[in-house]
Amino acid sequence: MFIVVGVTGGIAAYKTVQLVRLLVTGGHDVHVIPTQDALRFVGLTTWEAISRNPVTTSVHEDVSEVRHVALGRKADLIIVAPATANTLASMTAGLADDLLGTTLLATSAPVVVAPAMHTEMWRHPATVANMATLRDRGVHVVGPADGPLTGGDSGPGRMSEPEDIVAFALALFTGDLDGLEVVVSTGGTREPIDPVRYIGNRSSGRQGAEVAVAAAARGAHVRLVAAHVDGGVLDEASRHPRIEVTRVGTAAELGAAVTSSAGDADVVVMVAAVADYRVAEVSDSKLSKEDGPLQSIALVQNDDILAGLVASRRAGQTVVGFAAETATDGAELLARARRKRQRKGVDLLALNEVGWSAGFEASDNHIVVIGSDDEVAAEASGTKREVADALWDAVLAVRDAPA
Repeated sequence: MFIVVGVTGGIAAYKTVQLVRLLVTGGHDVHVIPTQDALRFVGLTTWEAISRNPVTTSVHEDVSEVRHVALGRKADLIIVAPATANTLASMTAGLADDLLGTTLLATSAPVVVAPAMHTEMWRHPATVANMATLRDRGVHVVGPADGPLTGGDSGPGRMSEPEDIVAFALALFTGDLDGLEVVVSTGGTREPIDPVRYIGNRSSGRQGAEVAVAAAARGAHVRLVAAHVDGGVLDEASRHPRIEVTRVGTAAELGAAVTSSAGDADVVVMVAAVADYRVAEVSDSKLSKEDGPLQSIALVQNDDILAGLVASRRAGQTVVGFAAETATDGAELLARARRKRQRKGVDLLALNEVGWSAGFEASDNHIVVIGSDDEVAAEASGTKREVADALWDAVLAVRDAPA
């Protein structure tokens, strides 16, 4: 998206640097419009470096491009952060005495403001009235938060965190998954041996988390069932207003949570690395060498969650499975994926080749998607977010195909 970020003269401007970074790394074309007062807090060079675009502050620059209205016309979204009391008052009055003011008047794009000021200013009747007017005009407001302020004060008026502002702003947009109810599982289940040990796997949970975030970004409401994941993997998902996160531990817990959520879902995507077996008898106390050498651990097979979902799915529901496989060559990988798709009966199966340095615990991924006809429906390589979007493209192709 073409996103304009307006930065006004408050100390919270330093946090907007991170906000711009999050938008840029999310693949958006970001153009920063700082006010002159904002440049007292963060300089022009920083804004150009972090946004990767030139920055101007005056309506008298780039006159031939009619820049004072061009940015507003091009914008898909405008975020003003921090939005000071003075800026909010100017927006209410429709003042256009700088580039940010003219851009705001020239746009039909959604406008999000993140207020930041001292508590007394936020509670002043003039600010209260201005906020009511702006909301009536359709301006979206995120925050302010209640917390520490400049000078040692504390109370409502603190600018919301950049991650929260980004999640709020992007959630305003709907996409090609708009209105769909989606269930996604992720992470690796852990089957206890005793209170200390478990049977697990190397899944970080990142691919499933990206599948959930990509779906939400495209308009879906997502229920994400997460087993064990690496630190930070669920940060973006847990902040997204269209994602509900449920944490589980074992395969049985994951199966119960997914089955409970899947009843009214339009799409179910099972990315989680589910243990095939569990310990037959879990010890209530730690197994110790003092009790003698452990000769063996008896295992029993866990229920096949994916096959159960297919067997109980409602009409019109799309079920997607993942297959983490190792093989000596590509032909054998595809053969295994086709056999698994046939056993499970899923609409799509994403073949995920894994190894010591591939698939698990890696930032990039590669999948081959097998369709219900056992032909290759899609193939994707890249970041796990790019792979997630390619998977949703394949899901939509299945759902849009003639019955």
